Amino acid sequence: MNFVEELKWRGMIHNIMPGTEEQLQREMTTAYIGFDPTADSLHVGSFAQIMLLKRFQLAGHKPIVLVGGATGMIGDPTDKTTERNLLDEKTISYNLEGIKSQLRKFIDFDSNLPNSAEMVNNFDWMKDYNFLEFIRDIGKHITVNYMIAKDSVKKRIGADSKQGMSFTEFSYQLVQGYDFLWLNQHKNCKLQMGGSDQWGNITTGSELIRRKTGNEAFALTIPLVTKADGGKFGKTESGNIWLDANRTSPYEFYQFWLNTSDEDAETFIKIFTLIKKDEIETLIKEHQKEPHLRILQKRLATEITTMVHSHEEFENAVEASQILFGKGTTESLSKLDERTFLSVFDGVPHFTIPGHVLRKGVNVVDLLTEKMQVFPSKGELRRMIKGGGVSLNKMKVEDENLEINENKLLNNKYLLVQKGKKNYFVITVK
Repeated sequence: MNFVEELKWRGMIHNIMPGTEEQLQREMTTAYIGFDPTADSLHVGSFAQIMLLKRFQLAGHKPIVLVGGATGMIGDPTDKTTERNLLDEKTISYNLEGIKSQLRKFIDFDSNLPNSAEMVNNFDWMKDYNFLEFIRDIGKHITVNYMIAKDSVKKRIGADSKQGMSFTEFSYQLVQGYDFLWLNQHKNCKLQMGGSDQWGNITTGSELIRRKTGNEAFALTIPLVTKADGGKFGKTESGNIWLDANRTSPYEFYQFWLNTSDEDAETFIKIFTLIKKDEIETLIKEHQKEPHLRILQKRLATEITTMVHSHEEFENAVEASQILFGKGTTESLSKLDERTFLSVFDGVPHFTIPGHVLRKGVNVVDLLTEKMQVFPSKGELRRMIKGGGVSLNKMKVEDENLEINENKLLNNKYLLVQKGKKNYFVITVK
């Protein structure tokens, strides 16, 4: 399959300008996607576009990643009902560095091949462009009628809009259009790609190129990824699923993909992995025969966690997952960082005790009955200890006279008590 054929099979074509597929078959083509530097990390909402660039490069074409140092100061009004808070130059520069380091994991910027990727910042060509020159050289080529007809504008200035739209946001599509023009003239970039919500902005750029230079310019968008149940993709109760391990731990990241529905897993494995068509179709058939084995979800979580983090982090995430289901060891538990530990045992009962209790040392029976009501009575606790039903930090408690002190703490702060096979309790020492 060529690039466009593969995107169609994977469900990754929403709009494509006539002539785009022919252009891509004719020659190595340069294309760009813009990323908004509103944070120092991208999240999984951007991952489909990252994979789009990766597939584009693997197909032999040249990708350009544009980070919007200039457009980030304006704020894209697309799908926004209110004006966004604008970022200052210092914040944007910091965010750009974080995004750059992430994208290097997925796209080859460093080889000597003709299709080695480039990264550009539109602030570099906008910072010295004064307002009068811009509206004279660029603004005259795109009519207000054309700009108002865009959905992103109509939604904000229509009769139902309470907020309206500032001139700053109204001008956004013109500034983004100029990006495409600049890249077309300086980098021979003939194609802009992005999410389906960007179609209006992208076509403004292609129209600007056509009117100002007469050059060819093309557009391709992919659908915005949604969940089958209507929920927002990439969001959990705790917020966005980020690509940065400091924002979303590899364990949480792994669990996000592992917990997708069967229907979503069939969609996501096509969009977010590089697994070939034949193998994906085989995986789907195997999964449908034995859905309880969650074959698709496990493969999806494996591929993406390894790609975004590393094979080692994937293995750590699997090991952390097994702890909750009784397969972990004291050693594997002690390797968990604090954030992962709390993620694994999120939702289990928590108790807090003052630090001086463990500094002096306390008998395990007194700790779990008097200091906190993990067990309703000392008699029940002693019986469970004799029966091998009590564990502390994944190690069976075999002696009812065991003394607990600070040396037993995980991350210098926590104790994990297990009652029977499935009941866990976390003790935090403050």
